[in-house]
Amino acid sequence: MKQFPFRRHQRLLSAAQFQAVFKQTEGRISHTAFLMLARNTSPEQPGRLGLVVAKKHLKRAVDRNRFKRVVRDRFRLSQQALQGLDVVVLARPGSGQLDSHQLAGELDKYWGKLVRRCHQASEPVAGNNRNTRRHP
Repeated sequence: MKQFPFRRHQRLLSAAQFQAVFKQTEGRISHTAFLMLARNTSPEQPGRLGLVVAKKHLKRAVDRNRFKRVVRDRFRLSQQALQGLDVVVLARPGSGQLDSHQLAGELDKYWGKLVRRCHQASEPVAGNNRNTRRHP
């Protein structure tokens, strides 16, 4: 058995779950090969992953399956850092240009940035509170 399995409760399954991420995006990472969108959920919840791989961007089923396999594997290995996030990864036309090792390296590089952006979005911004105005 794998040390970090990728189970059903760690996947976005329904259209409503995907729509929640698309409508309430708190973190966004854009790359030539993929687009990552994320939203915060409860910190106790495991991270969940959804994949969107269009035939338009990756023509061959082999390439679509490779992309999904690599993203799932890198997500599985990074699941501790991604706890409390719903993440959707969309393939872009440039994703066919990267081999599996390059794609894995790019994903590993951007998971941390995505987590930081989501946590920054959930923190209140200092100085934007209307109750802190000073009157002369």
